[in-house]
Amino acid sequence: MPARISSIGTALPETSVPQQDLRAFFADQPDVSRLTRRLIGAAFDAAGIEKRHTVLTGLGGSPDGEFIGEDATLLTPGTGTRNDLYRNAAPRLAAQAARRALAEGEISPSQISHVVTVSCTGFFAPGLDYRLIRDLGLPETVERSHLGFMGCAAALPGLRLASQITDSRSEAVVLVVCVELCSLHIRDTADAEQIVAASVFADGAAAAVVTADDAVGRSGGIMLERFTTALTSDGESDMVWTIGDHGFNMTLSAEVPRIIGREIRAAVDRFLGDAEPPSTWAVHPGGRSVLDRVEAGLALEPSALDSSRAVLREHGNMSSATILFILRRLLEDPAVSGPIAALAFGPGLTVESALMHKSG
Repeated sequence: MPARISSIGTALPETSVPQQDLRAFFADQPDVSRLTRRLIGAAFDAAGIEKRHTVLTGLGGSPDGEFIGEDATLLTPGTGTRNDLYRNAAPRLAAQAARRALAEGEISPSQISHVVTVSCTGFFAPGLDYRLIRDLGLPETVERSHLGFMGCAAALPGLRLASQITDSRSEAVVLVVCVELCSLHIRDTADAEQIVAASVFADGAAAAVVTADDAVGRSGGIMLERFTTALTSDGESDMVWTIGDHGFNMTLSAEVPRIIGREIRAAVDRFLGDAEPPSTWAVHPGGRSVLDRVEAGLALEPSALDSSRAVLREHGNMSSATILFILRRLLEDPAVSGPIAALAFGPGLTVESALMHKSG
């Protein structure tokens, strides 16, 4: 039997901030020039986002002294301070999402045989995979894998690895957990690319239970049929994720949507082959312009990206976790059935694709 996603659980930090409040926060920082204020306004207004969640409580109006000062100024903590907050907050959020996935899939922690963790916004060891075993009470014999620093596209390689595990061990039950705390890396800057990044990225976690055993958990789910990876002909310097002294630095140039729009048709043709294009799509919303380019490049009906646009609007771009938020909506929607095409884009530019099938 093919591997299937039995259930998906999600989790968000408690602090939720309207996009317009974040726009005002960045625009009102000291020494922001008139040009920078215009760039901030344009980027935040064009993002297609209504609100985002963050582990930075100071963005919700409670200055924390490390990231947000008493006068609502954005401070510049070092990478170590930012990573310390990741180490404290990421395991809790990951465990919340995983518990919900297990509960909704009617799967006990003792049934999990493998854990695959995915994250690119922080590091520590023993890591998320270790903490999940301790925090969820998983068997100590669980086999662990971590996909780190692969960016927004990494959830699909995580699901691909889970599918490969179940191919080799039909009794395996794999817990895939993505957690990203993108807001830890915001900064006060006049750089247009950093402003674009600040206008879209958010925090969140999602977990999926993958199994090929029909006797495990709830019946039905989303079948994982095949995966494809492609590198675009250019874009290596247009989406870049590096480590700096004051957090991780995201390069996200204006060329990214154009590159995706230009190359998406060829990438999808290779991915779908002779199969009919599905009517349901789960596309990682790197931003509204990315979804617009995918829709135009593939000549999709506007409704095909409804779930992707809804997740962007309600939560922003949570990097790798975002595609699982979209798949959760599709999994829960009784009107959705049949083939689903999933697309996600990562540094490089890398296009990750998956063909899935939702059953009853």
